[in-house]
Amino acid sequence: MIIAKALTKKFDDKIALDNITMTIPDGCVYGLVGSNGSGKSTLLRLISGVYMADDGEICVDGENCFNNPAIKSQIAFLGDTPYFLPQSDLKEMAQLYSSMYPDFDYEIYNHLLTVFPLNQKARLSTFSKGMQRQAALILALSTNPRYLLMDEAFDGLDVVMRRVLANIVMDGVQQRGMTAIIASHNLRELENVCDSVCVIHNGKIISNGSIESLRGNMHKIQVAFSEVPEMSVFDSLYVMKAERTGSLLSLVVKGNEDEIMQFINSLNPLYAECIEPTLEEVFVYELEVVGYDVKNILS
Repeated sequence: MIIAKALTKKFDDKIALDNITMTIPDGCVYGLVGSNGSGKSTLLRLISGVYMADDGEICVDGENCFNNPAIKSQIAFLGDTPYFLPQSDLKEMAQLYSSMYPDFDYEIYNHLLTVFPLNQKARLSTFSKGMQRQAALILALSTNPRYLLMDEAFDGLDVVMRRVLANIVMDGVQQRGMTAIIASHNLRELENVCDSVCVIHNGKIISNGSIESLRGNMHKIQVAFSEVPEMSVFDSLYVMKAERTGSLLSLVVKGNEDEIMQFINSLNPLYAECIEPTLEEVFVYELEVVGYDVKNILS
Protein backbone atom coordinates (compact mmCIF):
# COMPACT_ATOMS: atom_id res chain seq x y z
CA MET A 1 0.00 0.00 0.00
CA ILE A 2 1.17 3.51 -0.81
CA ILE A 3 0.31 6.27 1.64
CA ALA A 4 1.11 9.98 1.27
CA LYS A 5 0.60 12.34 4.21
CA ALA A 6 0.81 16.13 3.82
CA LEU A 7 3.26 15.52 0.96
CA THR A 8 4.97 18.62 -0.43
CA LYS A 9 7.66 19.00 -3.08
CA LYS A 10 9.20 22.27 -4.27
CA PHE A 11 11.60 23.19 -7.06
CA ASP A 12 13.15 26.52 -6.18
CA ASP A 13 10.13 28.79 -5.61
CA LYS A 14 7.66 26.56 -7.47
CA ILE A 15 5.45 24.21 -5.48
CA ALA A 16 5.03 21.03 -7.54
CA LEU A 17 2.97 19.16 -4.94
CA ASP A 18 1.17 21.04 -2.20
CA ASN A 19 0.32 19.21 1.03
CA ILE A 20 -1.41 16.22 -0.56
CA THR A 21 -2.72 13.21 1.34
CA MET A 22 -3.78 10.04 -0.42
CA THR A 23 -3.85 6.25 -0.20
CA ILE A 24 -3.31 3.86 -3.11
CA PRO A 25 -4.47 0.34 -2.17
CA ASP A 26 -2.70 -2.83 -3.21
CA GLY A 27 -3.73 -4.79 -6.28
CA CYS A 28 -5.37 -2.04 -8.29
CA VAL A 29 -4.86 0.03 -11.41
CA TYR A 30 -4.71 3.65 -10.28
CA GLY A 31 -4.85 6.56 -12.71
CA LEU A 32 -3.29 10.00 -12.29
CA VAL A 33 -4.97 12.68 -14.38
CA GLY A 34 -4.05 16.33 -14.59
CA SER A 35 -3.06 19.28 -16.71
CA ASN A 36 0.52 19.80 -17.84
CA GLY A 37 2.67 20.69 -14.83
CA SER A 38 -0.01 19.57 -12.39
CA GLY A 39 2.39 17.35 -10.40
CA LYS A 40 1.68 13.87 -11.78
CA SER A 41 5.27 13.09 -12.79
CA THR A 42 6.62 14.56 -9.55
CA LEU A 43 4.33 12.28 -7.55
CA LEU A 44 5.56 9.21 -9.44
CA ARG A 45 9.17 10.20 -8.80
CA LEU A 46 8.48 10.63 -5.10
CA ILE A 47 6.81 7.22 -4.90
CA SER A 48 9.75 5.58 -6.68
CA GLY A 49 12.33 7.32 -4.49
CA VAL A 50 13.87 9.42 -7.26
CA TYR A 51 12.92 12.60 -5.37
CA MET A 52 12.93 13.28 -1.64
CA ALA A 53 9.94 15.09 -0.18
CA ASP A 54 10.46 18.59 1.18
CA ASP A 55 7.71 18.11 3.73
CA GLY A 56 5.30 15.38 4.77
CA GLU A 57 5.98 11.77 3.84
CA ILE A 58 5.24 9.07 1.32
CA CYS A 59 5.59 5.41 2.27
CA VAL A 60 5.42 2.16 0.34
CA ASP A 61 4.52 -0.81 2.53
CA GLY A 62 5.19 1.38 5.55
CA GLU A 63 8.70 2.44 4.48
CA ASN A 64 10.13 5.58 2.93
CA CYS A 65 11.41 4.92 -0.60
CA PHE A 66 14.21 7.44 -0.73
CA ASN A 67 17.60 5.75 -0.23
CA ASN A 68 15.81 2.43 0.33
CA PRO A 69 17.16 -0.20 -2.12
CA ALA A 70 14.94 -2.98 -0.74
CA ILE A 71 11.74 -1.06 -1.52
CA LYS A 72 13.07 0.33 -4.80
CA SER A 73 13.80 -3.21 -6.02
CA GLN A 74 10.05 -3.85 -5.94
CA ILE A 75 9.18 -0.73 -7.94
CA ALA A 76 9.49 -0.40 -11.71
CA PHE A 77 9.27 3.21 -12.87
CA LEU A 78 8.76 3.91 -16.55
CA GLY A 79 9.26 7.63 -17.17
CA ASP A 80 7.76 9.64 -20.01
CA THR A 81 11.11 9.49 -21.83
CA PRO A 82 12.71 6.02 -21.65
CA TYR A 83 16.43 5.96 -20.90
CA PHE A 84 18.89 3.36 -22.16
CA LEU A 85 22.66 3.12 -21.87
CA PRO A 86 24.42 4.66 -24.90
CA GLN A 87 24.88 2.22 -27.78
CA SER A 88 23.10 -0.54 -25.86
CA ASP A 89 20.70 -3.13 -27.21
CA LEU A 90 17.71 -4.66 -25.45
CA LYS A 91 19.55 -7.83 -24.49
CA GLU A 92 22.31 -5.82 -22.79
CA MET A 93 19.74 -3.71 -20.95
CA ALA A 94 18.00 -6.89 -19.78
CA GLN A 95 21.30 -8.11 -18.34
CA LEU A 96 21.72 -4.80 -16.53
CA TYR A 97 18.19 -4.93 -15.13
CA SER A 98 18.62 -8.54 -14.01
CA SER A 99 21.69 -7.50 -12.01
CA MET A 100 19.73 -4.72 -10.27
CA TYR A 101 16.35 -6.35 -9.70
CA PRO A 102 16.45 -9.65 -7.79
CA ASP A 103 13.01 -10.66 -9.10
CA PHE A 104 13.87 -10.07 -12.77
CA ASP A 105 12.18 -12.90 -14.65
CA TYR A 106 13.60 -14.04 -17.99
CA GLU A 107 10.48 -16.12 -18.58
CA ILE A 108 8.42 -12.93 -18.55
CA TYR A 109 11.09 -11.20 -20.65
CA ASN A 110 11.07 -13.88 -23.35
CA HIS A 111 7.28 -13.97 -23.40
CA LEU A 112 7.09 -10.20 -23.84
CA LEU A 113 9.49 -10.45 -26.78
CA THR A 114 6.80 -12.49 -28.52
CA VAL A 115 4.17 -9.88 -27.62
CA PHE A 116 6.33 -6.92 -28.65
CA PRO A 117 8.34 -8.34 -31.59
CA LEU A 118 11.57 -6.37 -31.18
CA ASN A 119 15.07 -7.35 -32.25
CA GLN A 120 16.82 -7.59 -28.90
CA LYS A 121 20.25 -7.33 -30.53
CA ALA A 122 19.55 -4.10 -32.43
CA ARG A 123 20.79 -0.83 -30.93
CA LEU A 124 17.97 0.85 -29.06
CA SER A 125 19.01 4.24 -30.44
CA THR A 126 17.85 3.05 -33.89
CA PHE A 127 14.34 2.27 -32.61
CA SER A 128 11.36 4.52 -33.27
CA LYS A 129 9.68 6.28 -30.35
CA GLY A 130 7.01 3.61 -30.17
CA MET A 131 9.56 0.79 -30.32
CA GLN A 132 11.63 2.40 -27.56
CA ARG A 133 8.49 2.64 -25.44
CA GLN A 134 7.85 -1.07 -26.06
CA ALA A 135 11.44 -1.91 -25.10
CA ALA A 136 11.13 0.06 -21.88
CA LEU A 137 7.87 -1.72 -21.09
CA ILE A 138 9.50 -5.12 -21.61
CA LEU A 139 12.27 -4.23 -19.18
CA ALA A 140 9.94 -2.75 -16.57
CA LEU A 141 7.49 -5.64 -16.64
CA SER A 142 10.29 -8.22 -16.61
CA THR A 143 11.40 -7.00 -13.19
CA ASN A 144 8.20 -8.67 -11.95
CA PRO A 145 7.44 -5.55 -9.90
CA ARG A 146 5.11 -5.29 -6.97
CA TYR A 147 4.51 -1.68 -8.02
CA LEU A 148 4.53 -0.56 -11.66
CA LEU A 149 4.66 3.21 -12.20
CA MET A 150 4.11 4.50 -15.73
CA ASP A 151 4.25 8.10 -16.92
CA GLU A 152 2.28 8.60 -20.16
CA ALA A 153 2.21 4.83 -20.59
CA PHE A 154 0.36 4.83 -23.92
CA ASP A 155 2.41 7.58 -25.56
CA GLY A 156 3.92 6.46 -28.87
CA LEU A 157 1.97 3.20 -29.02
CA ASP A 158 -0.51 2.43 -31.76
CA VAL A 159 -4.08 1.35 -31.03
CA VAL A 160 -3.27 -2.36 -31.04
CA MET A 161 -0.25 -2.00 -28.74
CA ARG A 162 -2.27 0.16 -26.36
CA ARG A 163 -4.80 -2.62 -25.99
CA VAL A 164 -2.02 -5.18 -25.56
CA LEU A 165 -0.42 -3.07 -22.82
CA ALA A 166 -3.73 -2.63 -21.03
CA ASN A 167 -4.29 -6.39 -21.04
CA ILE A 168 -0.76 -7.07 -19.74
CA VAL A 169 -1.20 -4.58 -16.90
CA MET A 170 -4.59 -5.97 -15.90
CA ASP A 171 -3.22 -9.51 -16.03
CA GLY A 172 -0.35 -8.52 -13.70
CA VAL A 173 -2.82 -7.02 -11.25
CA GLN A 174 -5.21 -9.96 -11.34
CA GLN A 175 -2.69 -12.81 -11.46
CA ARG A 176 0.21 -11.47 -9.36
CA GLY A 177 -1.40 -8.81 -7.18
CA MET A 178 0.68 -6.05 -8.79
CA THR A 179 -0.30 -2.42 -8.22
CA ALA A 180 -0.12 -0.25 -11.34
CA ILE A 181 -0.12 3.55 -11.27
CA ILE A 182 -0.61 5.22 -14.65
CA ALA A 183 -0.24 8.94 -15.32
CA SER A 184 -1.73 9.75 -18.69
CA HIS A 185 -3.59 12.27 -20.79
CA ASN A 186 -5.23 9.41 -22.65
CA LEU A 187 -8.38 9.44 -20.58
CA ARG A 188 -10.25 6.94 -22.71
CA GLU A 189 -7.54 4.37 -22.08
CA LEU A 190 -7.55 5.07 -18.34
CA GLU A 191 -11.31 4.70 -18.24
CA ASN A 192 -10.99 1.18 -19.63
CA VAL A 193 -8.28 -0.07 -17.28
CA CYS A 194 -8.33 1.91 -14.02
CA ASP A 195 -10.14 1.03 -10.83
CA SER A 196 -9.59 4.49 -9.32
CA VAL A 197 -8.50 7.90 -10.58
CA CYS A 198 -6.95 10.93 -8.91
CA VAL A 199 -7.36 14.33 -10.57
CA ILE A 200 -4.49 16.74 -9.77
CA HIS A 201 -4.33 20.45 -10.54
CA ASN A 202 -1.56 22.87 -9.53
CA GLY A 203 -0.11 20.34 -7.12
CA LYS A 204 -3.39 19.72 -5.30
CA ILE A 205 -5.83 16.84 -5.44
CA ILE A 206 -9.22 18.10 -6.61
CA SER A 207 -10.94 14.73 -6.99
CA ASN A 208 -10.04 11.20 -5.95
CA GLY A 209 -11.96 7.93 -5.98
CA SER A 210 -13.17 4.95 -7.96
CA ILE A 211 -14.24 5.43 -11.57
CA GLU A 212 -17.78 4.54 -10.56
CA SER A 213 -17.91 7.04 -7.69
CA LEU A 214 -16.38 9.87 -9.74
CA ARG A 215 -18.84 9.38 -12.56
CA GLY A 216 -21.71 8.36 -10.31
CA ASN A 217 -21.50 11.60 -8.34
CA MET A 218 -21.58 13.78 -11.45
CA HIS A 219 -24.51 13.96 -13.84
CA LYS A 220 -25.31 15.58 -17.16
CA ILE A 221 -28.93 16.72 -17.17
CA GLN A 222 -30.83 17.60 -20.34
CA VAL A 223 -34.07 19.35 -19.43
CA ALA A 224 -36.61 21.27 -21.53
CA PHE A 225 -39.26 23.70 -20.30
CA SER A 226 -42.18 25.47 -21.89
CA GLU A 227 -40.89 28.50 -20.00
CA VAL A 228 -37.27 28.32 -18.82
CA PRO A 229 -36.96 29.31 -15.14
CA GLU A 230 -34.32 31.65 -13.77
CA MET A 231 -31.06 29.92 -12.88
CA SER A 232 -31.54 30.95 -9.25
CA VAL A 233 -34.18 28.20 -9.09
CA PHE A 234 -31.33 25.68 -9.16
CA ASP A 235 -29.36 27.23 -6.29
CA SER A 236 -30.15 24.27 -4.04
CA LEU A 237 -28.21 22.01 -6.45
CA TYR A 238 -24.44 21.87 -6.94
CA VAL A 239 -24.47 23.04 -10.55
CA MET A 240 -20.97 22.87 -12.02
CA LYS A 241 -21.92 24.04 -15.49
CA ALA A 242 -25.06 25.35 -17.18
CA GLU A 243 -25.78 26.09 -20.84
CA ARG A 244 -29.02 27.16 -22.49
CA THR A 245 -30.16 26.61 -26.07
CA GLY A 246 -33.68 27.96 -26.55
CA SER A 247 -35.96 26.07 -24.17
CA LEU A 248 -33.34 23.40 -23.45
CA LEU A 249 -31.02 23.54 -20.45
CA SER A 250 -27.88 21.42 -20.23
CA LEU A 251 -26.67 21.11 -16.66
CA VAL A 252 -23.70 19.36 -15.06
CA VAL A 253 -24.65 18.65 -11.46
CA LYS A 254 -22.87 16.94 -8.57
CA GLY A 255 -24.81 14.94 -6.03
CA ASN A 256 -27.25 12.08 -5.64
CA GLU A 257 -28.94 11.28 -8.95
CA ASP A 258 -32.34 10.41 -7.44
CA GLU A 259 -32.46 13.61 -5.40
CA ILE A 260 -31.36 15.72 -8.37
CA MET A 261 -33.96 14.23 -10.71
CA GLN A 262 -36.67 14.50 -8.06
CA PHE A 263 -35.97 18.23 -7.82
CA ILE A 264 -35.80 18.66 -11.60
CA ASN A 265 -39.11 16.84 -12.10
CA SER A 266 -40.74 19.00 -9.41
CA LEU A 267 -40.27 21.92 -11.82
CA ASN A 268 -42.66 20.23 -14.29
CA PRO A 269 -40.31 20.08 -17.29
CA LEU A 270 -41.47 18.99 -20.73
CA TYR A 271 -38.56 16.57 -20.83
CA ALA A 272 -35.73 15.58 -18.49
CA GLU A 273 -32.93 13.05 -18.90
CA CYS A 274 -29.86 12.16 -16.84
CA ILE A 275 -26.74 10.99 -18.73
CA GLU A 276 -23.64 9.43 -17.19
CA PRO A 277 -20.52 11.42 -18.13
CA THR A 278 -17.35 9.85 -19.46
CA LEU A 279 -14.11 10.07 -17.47
CA GLU A 280 -12.89 12.65 -19.98
CA GLU A 281 -15.93 14.81 -19.28
CA VAL A 282 -15.47 14.44 -15.51
CA PHE A 283 -11.86 15.59 -15.89
CA VAL A 284 -12.84 18.62 -17.99
CA TYR A 285 -15.68 19.66 -15.68
CA GLU A 286 -13.52 19.34 -12.55
CA LEU A 287 -10.80 21.53 -14.05
CA GLU A 288 -13.28 24.10 -15.31
CA VAL A 289 -14.60 24.46 -11.76
CA VAL A 290 -11.12 25.41 -10.49
CA GLY A 291 -10.65 27.87 -13.34
CA TYR A 292 -8.45 25.92 -15.74
CA ASP A 293 -8.82 26.66 -19.46
CA VAL A 294 -9.54 23.26 -20.99
CA LYS A 295 -10.18 24.32 -24.58
CA ASN A 296 -6.97 22.76 -25.84
CA ILE A 297 -6.15 20.32 -23.07
CA LEU A 298 -7.11 17.22 -25.04
CA SER A 299 -5.72 18.36 -28.40
